[in-house]
Amino acid sequence: MSQSLKLADDKLVDDARIEAEIRSRSLSGQITHWARIGRAIERYGIFDHGRISRALAGELETTALSAEEKAVWSDRFLAKMSEPRPEEEVFFSEMHNTEKAVGLDASGHIGRTDAELK
Repeated sequence: MSQSLKLADDKLVDDARIEAEIRSRSLSGQITHWARIGRAIERYGIFDHGRISRALAGELETTALSAEEKAVWSDRFLAKMSEPRPEEEVFFSEMHNTEKAVGLDASGHIGRTDAELK
């Protein structure tokens, strides 16, 4: 459920806006992400944020993370996987423009956008 929230800290909002753009998130998504991390820290105590970043980069096995770190890793991983990166948007746009992309039609059947097969 979506709710409005007024934040009095303009610097926090500005920082979140910058980070959201870098991370390909909405402003709301970035603030929610930070709130989840803060909640995890308060619930579970201190953990190594660098280990989470290394696991997200594929430099550390997730089995090496504590339960608390895995909870934050999971939130960040799901956020990264739920939205395409800008370069993916460009790739799929270019694929669509070639009219050779495969996708689902309005009925849910697999089809090509190639004009010859329509």
